[in-house]
Parts: sequence; C-alpha cells; structure tokens
Amino acid sequence: MSGVAGADTLADLVARALAEDIGAGDITAAALVPADASGNAKITQKQPGVIFGLDAAREVFSQAGADEPDALTAEGKWYDDVPAPVLEVSGSARSLLAAERVALNLLSHLSGVATLTAQFVSAVSKTDAVILDTRKTTPGLRALEKAAVLAAGGQNHRMGLDDVILIKENHAGFAGGVGTAVTLARNGSEGTEIVVECRNVAELSEALAAGPDRAMLDNMALADLRGAAEARDRAADAGSPRTALEASGGITLENVAQIAATGVDFISVGALTHSAPALDLSMILEPA
Repeated sequence: MSGVAGADTLADLVARALAEDIGAGDITAAALVPADASGNAKITQKQPGVIFGLDAAREVFSQAGADEPDALTAEGKWYDDVPAPVLEVSGSARSLLAAERVALNLLSHLSGVATLTAQFVSAVSKTDAVILDTRKTTPGLRALEKAAVLAAGGQNHRMGLDDVILIKENHAGFAGGVGTAVTLARNGSEGTEIVVECRNVAELSEALAAGPDRAMLDNMALADLRGAAEARDRAADAGSPRTALEASGGITLENVAQIAATGVDFISVGALTHSAPALDLSMILEPA
C-alpha cells in the first residue's frame, strides 16, 4: 500500500483496533458459533466509488486468525457496476466474525477517502490544477488516508510538521509579516520547501518579493484568485522565480472547477480526509 508508514505501523494500528472491538472476547460468537466451525466470507461494494484499503483488511483478517484473503477488485479504480465483489476470505467462523467490523471500518473509510478524491480530481480534469490533501486527518490514520488520496489521483500536501515549512497567519504574526517570515525561513532552512499563507493579494505581493516556493491563497474569492495568478505571472515576467499558487479554504465539488480555472496550480481540500463519507460495503459469512 503506497504511502503507508511501514508494516509495523499498520500491524500496530490493526492490533489496537481489534483489541478495542473484541475486548475480553466476542461473547455472541462464543455462545452461538461452534469453536470448530469454518466459514467463507465475501465483502461486497454496494455503491459506486473507488476501493482502497485492501492491505489493511488483509492485516485485520490475518491478526484475527483467518486465512489469507483474496482480492477480487483493483484499488484506485472507479466502479459504477455495483454490487461488486471486493474480497473473499475463509477460515474459522469465529475469526471471520472477529475481523468483520474492523476490516469493514477501515475499508469503508479509506474507500470513502479515495472516492471523494476521485470526484475532485475528475472535476478539475480539464485544467492543470492538482488536488491536494491536508493534515486534517484522523489521528493515527494519516498515512493510510494519504495513501488513499494518492491511489485516487490526488497528491499529498505534507505528512507532518517536519517536511515542509508552511508559514501561516500565526507564524507570520510572530515574524513581523509574510515577507519577513519567508526571508527568515529561507535563511534558516536552505533547501527546504517554503509555503506561505496569504489572505489577500496585498499579502501575496509582499510574499512574492521574498520568493517562496508556493503561496497558499486562503479563502479568496474567484476574482481575487484570478488577481493573484496575474500578480504572480507579472512577477515571473519581471524575472522573479515562478511561485506556485495553492487555493485553500471553502473548496467544494460545486466550486472546485471554477477555482481551478483561475490559474492556480494546486487546490488543497481538507474534506478529502476529514469529511469523506464512508463507502457502503458489507460482509456476508456462510458456513463452509
């Protein structure tokens, strides 16, 4: 699974999720399902969208004691023809029941992230704008959620506070303004990408003079976004390095195409990870 921080991280995450769900033991299965019973389970996609999270589901079934699952679909591809098979797995019926909810929770959530990302990517497909995620992720699931964004055609903004300098309003306030903040960051962190948040075209002009790698245009109206792109292009024509522009804040599926048409290079969408509806999946278990 591209973008996952590591096998140990996924294994630990799944172990915590299973422990949370199973607790001292599945008392319903213990009462009703014979210990030696075997079963065959199939997970089905019930609504159109993009599947992602098969590696996470495999880890869940493995830790629960089931057999190795077989994937019946491809990740990162949009499927309209539903219901459609996603995964099948056999093994101890009690193990399959123990894995069911955690596997579906992860698959449904990550597939929802991938599905929403694919919708945004499709909406801007006639432009050169790139859809980005943000750090507005579920604690502990960032690597998985960002991997889902990548699989669906989006790109990752930054993984954490340690890989890109992102100067926001609060940082600029301490530094004495956006231009000074960019200069200080450049002098103190050579070779590190510098992104600066700008709330209006005046702040953008101040930032451009200091030469950031990217300017993040926060909650700007369409006219202001177009003005920002024109200001950036004028500065580049005058010999300044071309600064990439990123639109951020208030981005929806209804307005993203208009925003992309203003001339920005990137559009960051927090909703990809903090508000993606879960994709509807189900698991049916039958006796072997």
